[in-house]
Amino acid sequence: MAQCVQSVQEFVQDSFVPMVAVLCSEEAERVTRKNNLNFAELLRPFCRLTSEGHIRDPNNQVQVVKNLRICVNNVVTSPNTAFSPAQRRVLNEVVLSCQPQEGTATNVITAGDCDLNFSDHSLKASAPWYSAWKETLSEVSASKHYTATTPWFEAYRENFLQSMPASEHEFLNHYLACLLVVSSTETVPVEQFLKLSQEQHRIQHSGDYTNPKWFIPNTLKYYVLLHDMSEGGEQRADSVYEDMKQRYGHQGCYLLKMNSRTFSAEEDEQIPDPWSQYLHRNNLQTVNSAAVENNISAAEGDSEASNSLESHPLQLDTASSSGSLHTLSAVNPELKKGARDPESLAGGAGSHGASLTLNDHDHIRQFIQEFTFRGLLPHIEKNIRQLNDQLVSRKGLSRSLFTATKKWFGGGKVPEKGISEPKSTCGLLYPPEAPELQIRKMADLCFLVQHYELAYSCYHTAKKDFLSDQAMLYAAGALEMAAVSAFLQAGAPRPYPAHYMDTAIQTYRDVCKNMVLAERCALLSAEILKSQVKYSDAATLLIKMTSEDSDLRSALLLEQAAHCFINMRNPMVRKFAFHMILAGHRFSKAGQRRHALRCYCQAMQVYKERGWSLAEDHINFTIGRQSFTLSHPENAVTAFRQILTNDSRQTATQQGAFLREYLYVYKLCGFVSFQSLPLPCIHSSATRVYFGHERRLAEGEKQAATHVSLDQEYDQDLAAMWCHLEEQLVAAANRGIVPATFQPTQCCLNSQTDNLRFPLAVAEEPIIVEVTFRNPLKVPLALSNLSLLWRFTAEGATPSEEKTTEESAGEAVTNEEALTEGTTPKDDVVTTEIILEFLMGPEETKLARLRLLPHSTGQLNIVGVVYNLAAASSGEPTPSQQALEVMVVRGRQDLKIQGPRLNQTKEDKMLVRHGQDRRLDPIITPPMPLMEVFFLQFPTALLCGEIRKAYVEFCNVSGGALCGLRVASTHPDFFTFGSQTTTPLTPVSPTSAENCSAYKTTATTRQPGSVASETLVSAKDFSQLSGVMEIPIEGGTLQPGESTQLPLWLRGPDQEGVHEINFLFYYESTTKGIKISHRVLRHTVFICASRSLSVQASACRSSVPPHHSVDEKGSGGTLVFVDVENINTSEAGVREFHIIQVSSSSRHWCLHKCINPANDKDCKLTSRERAKLCFRATRCKPHQATSAAVEKYTFADLNLGNERIISSSTPCGDFFFRGCRPPQPQRVDGTSSRTSSTNKSPASDISNIVRKCNELDLNIIVIWKAYVVEDNKQLILEGQLHVALQTIGKEASSLTPKEEAQEMALLKFKAEVPAPVALLSAELSQLIKTNLHYPETYTHPFVQESLCVVPVTLTLSNCSSAPVDVLIDLRHKSSSPESLEVHSSFTWVGQTQYKLQLKPLEVLCLTLRACFLQAGVYNLNTPRVFAKLAEQGAMCETSQQAASPALIIINSARVQPQGDVLGLLD
Repeated sequence: MAQCVQSVQEFVQDSFVPMVAVLCSEEAERVTRKNNLNFAELLRPFCRLTSEGHIRDPNNQVQVVKNLRICVNNVVTSPNTAFSPAQRRVLNEVVLSCQPQEGTATNVITAGDCDLNFSDHSLKASAPWYSAWKETLSEVSASKHYTATTPWFEAYRENFLQSMPASEHEFLNHYLACLLVVSSTETVPVEQFLKLSQEQHRIQHSGDYTNPKWFIPNTLKYYVLLHDMSEGGEQRADSVYEDMKQRYGHQGCYLLKMNSRTFSAEEDEQIPDPWSQYLHRNNLQTVNSAAVENNISAAEGDSEASNSLESHPLQLDTASSSGSLHTLSAVNPELKKGARDPESLAGGAGSHGASLTLNDHDHIRQFIQEFTFRGLLPHIEKNIRQLNDQLVSRKGLSRSLFTATKKWFGGGKVPEKGISEPKSTCGLLYPPEAPELQIRKMADLCFLVQHYELAYSCYHTAKKDFLSDQAMLYAAGALEMAAVSAFLQAGAPRPYPAHYMDTAIQTYRDVCKNMVLAERCALLSAEILKSQVKYSDAATLLIKMTSEDSDLRSALLLEQAAHCFINMRNPMVRKFAFHMILAGHRFSKAGQRRHALRCYCQAMQVYKERGWSLAEDHINFTIGRQSFTLSHPENAVTAFRQILTNDSRQTATQQGAFLREYLYVYKLCGFVSFQSLPLPCIHSSATRVYFGHERRLAEGEKQAATHVSLDQEYDQDLAAMWCHLEEQLVAAANRGIVPATFQPTQCCLNSQTDNLRFPLAVAEEPIIVEVTFRNPLKVPLALSNLSLLWRFTAEGATPSEEKTTEESAGEAVTNEEALTEGTTPKDDVVTTEIILEFLMGPEETKLARLRLLPHSTGQLNIVGVVYNLAAASSGEPTPSQQALEVMVVRGRQDLKIQGPRLNQTKEDKMLVRHGQDRRLDPIITPPMPLMEVFFLQFPTALLCGEIRKAYVEFCNVSGGALCGLRVASTHPDFFTFGSQTTTPLTPVSPTSAENCSAYKTTATTRQPGSVASETLVSAKDFSQLSGVMEIPIEGGTLQPGESTQLPLWLRGPDQEGVHEINFLFYYESTTKGIKISHRVLRHTVFICASRSLSVQASACRSSVPPHHSVDEKGSGGTLVFVDVENINTSEAGVREFHIIQVSSSSRHWCLHKCINPANDKDCKLTSRERAKLCFRATRCKPHQATSAAVEKYTFADLNLGNERIISSSTPCGDFFFRGCRPPQPQRVDGTSSRTSSTNKSPASDISNIVRKCNELDLNIIVIWKAYVVEDNKQLILEGQLHVALQTIGKEASSLTPKEEAQEMALLKFKAEVPAPVALLSAELSQLIKTNLHYPETYTHPFVQESLCVVPVTLTLSNCSSAPVDVLIDLRHKSSSPESLEVHSSFTWVGQTQYKLQLKPLEVLCLTLRACFLQAGVYNLNTPRVFAKLAEQGAMCETSQQAASPALIIINSARVQPQGDVLGLLD
């Protein structure tokens, strides 16, 4: 905003100063020209008085005149009544030549979130819609320096006010006096004075000249004798001056001595040059030199071009944010120097005042003071008195009579004619002697000598007269000066009448159509309002003065209005920016391109990053255009780039135009190195890097391992799972310990992986970088020659980022020069793949996969991408599109990836810190072996428990040998490579084994009641019981180019559904000590498991006494019931299932024989059929339970058909050990027993003993075949299901039970004391097993002998491994309903109570006697048997009482007389 060095009062005073004319003789002009100045120019720097002057008003009161300045001009008689085009061009040049200086510290005005850069001091403010910074706002209101200066406006205003034409309705610009200057070297100086006096009189009174205008008819003539001291003749000059004083009086003449300087004596003396600043303005006003004319014509041409370019400031609605584009306002230093150099404008060769000394300066200053105090002020004082006397003498006349006299007789008012100002609508023109004009003349005289109170009174009186006569032009002038006088009165007796100014402006503009006077009035009023901190009123006034007749004036006033908005108490930043845009548009139309650029840049500081995309686009586009026309193509590229950077809301046509502008300007810039391109947008954080070869597709029947691919999406849980598998593999390879330096293998890096460390890549293996491009525009883009930009540091050299640029320049190798200059690419270091064509549709997001192939070891840094950018044509190419195809620019975009935010330390949490992201900085290591895995005959669907044989092939496709092959899986029970000790010889070729069984089978004949075939197998034979399996390749090493094929048995999961099964293959290089210790290969398969069979198994103790079972091999026996149900839904085309064999595996038990009634044929099950099988299980032989064979398992096979499957071999045994996972045996040596006895309570020992009574630990393996019809062919599928029987009496199933949601438990803050172990009676009842052995039928002759005594054997078996105390009570009478149904009249005879102690696993037989009195059916199951452990205090009855009744039939035999045999009696 305009900021004067002087105060507003001084500015207004200097706008209206006494005018003095100058007439010089030719000789006097010659004397002054020695200083490259004319006489008026010579006086101009000294026209301000340094001392006070005094005058007396009509009331004889002394008025002090302070800081008075006079204006001295040469007499110009040419017409100058209005602003000519030349004068307007002068003002245009004034503004054009005054630009912000380069290199000055820009001042920052902070308003809200906006930092507005200007050219002077700093100011902090706040915008109300962002935050209320009350302290800052109070600083703003209290600060005296709250504006940013606009020197171009100040220069325009000063020149405008000085070039105001003289008008008839006011006298402020009329000449009060005339200086007549004659040289002392004239022959007769007095004659020259006479000629000049006559010339002045002729100019003023002849009527031939309308200019200049004179204040009063009797103009003051002041005679000046100019003496050149360098030419001598000082005495003659003094004598002439004495004659002048006699002739003109000592107050009407002056002797001015000058040119006292001698160059020989004072050559080195530095004399100041006070004329430069004044001559610069003067020369701009003359507009005489050809250079100025050329500049003006150029400006006019720019104005026309600008008008054709932009017809409205918001015509181009376009979206981006500008960077620091305020730097674009810098002016070309050479142009600015030429415009500001007064020497170039004046055309002078030497400096000004070269012949003057400092004493001469004082002489000139003294001359001005003498002229003013002795000539001008007394002259003004005398005229004020005369005018006042005339007005007082007329006061006696009636106002009405005076008005009537003027109307009828005074005749002085005629319609204005022949004057350029359109006064016909402004009222009448007064004659010079009119009383109203005399009042106005007196008011102007008082105003010029700072008698503002009297001036205001006269203006106010004249205003009333003019308004009554409807002389609007005169009235407006009186109103204007009355308002200024009121403002300038000392002590401010009355407030500033702003409404006077508003009325004057409106009258000038609307009624009189005189914009020059309206503009002057607005400039004065705006400064007065700003001095009173009425910025809103000042802004409104300035905006009203904008019009279409002058773009320059409108631009300057809009800019000042914008600065008013920013300097308000509550800064209105948005209004500031909007009016700066309007000002920039008008500047552009006026040809002031640099000012237009500056306005747009300042407005951009407000609009950027506020979401006003259309406004940003318009501003950036205009900035780009203006910068380009001002020969700043780099700045133009920056501005156009902003339009294309972010999402745009423009139409496709507009975006295409923006793109063409950008490409055109970029092409003309001719950058030597690659510049960053704004299109397309790159999502750097989404960049993915893949190390290694891409996955090979299937070859024929071979299915390649899936491994890692860029087509797969990253999953955090999966990554953790793969890491866990790799840890297992590394631990298995390092004797169960994971090294501290272990880092999981990451083949594909993205934004979610751990990128804090430098990734490891392998030489001679590609690096694929997937870059995400997004086209934000609605027009297609064509990219070509797309490749990666990299920097490589050889191994042994320090990475370049840790060194200075000079040090790293000799070590780092980059492909930037090769891509820029078209030289030979660096393929010997890194081979770079180039994508020749990459098209992007409108608003399309597209991935580009760029490859590098490193050949050497070292550090590789992927810097960015390089490509050619062009606008893609759509449809048939037109000639303009063909020309556009040539518009191809080459540039780059850097891949800058921000690492994750750190959140470890307190400083990290308080600050925003980001870690490193090293995914683009791989370390290239020496070549490593590379293995590929292929699968043959690998199924995608299996029945639950189905066994399928497949093949896997391992290929070494690298130049180095590999070893240490291992595999880990999330489902280790899904597959097996077989046990080497038990695996049968299988054909290598899959085709020859297509119809063979996956099991090892022997032919056998099924005999009824046959006993199971038993095999003793050590668990060590199946050593691969953990999740990691060693792959049994021959020799353990794969040589380069070698491949091997191994059989792989698969077993369908026990649970139906789709299962994701992951394999991780591990291998190492035979060369040790390299950075990459191992490599892994991933494979994922999905298996769809369908339901097959459901197996339910349970066991119970046999009630047959041991000595009666001829097949028993040990103490006691157990019955095993197996229920098999076909639950297949026939979805897989399964016709029927055949149960072909049931096997068992256990360390202690085995299946002995099948006791199923229908055991003479195999079991067939169609859909939803169920079969029940019953088997007898016995303990293993005693010699098998020795300590040396604790880890051995007994496999027993009971085949139900004509072939036997060896369950202890591969794959049946492998899947048993992998699927069942039997618990480890508990050792009962002395050490462990002692330890347990000290740590456990006796109750827990008893509980363990009781629990072991019911432990079975028997695993059932049901082997089946399924007949499937598929494509009119019958296929036979095989499978096996496992059931683990752990406890007698508890049912076990082959199906996995569904997990039920656990109920929410209450939160406990204090641990509860565990309750004492209480043994249930049901548990104690299992200690003893009882059996009654008796004849089913007994015949007794009750006729001969009334008592029948039958012997009964009671067998007691101790089922526990501890001594048990037994109590047998025979006195019990049963009252159960079952016992009441039969005859109960029997009793036990002999000893009725026994107390015994059974040793561990002892079997004891007691012979009891039952006595019957009559024939009948009796229940012998009446003895009560109590048992307790030897150490326990309480006894518990056994469960035999609840068993089925033991019935005996007693028959009575009677004697026949004929001696027949005994008959049966019911």
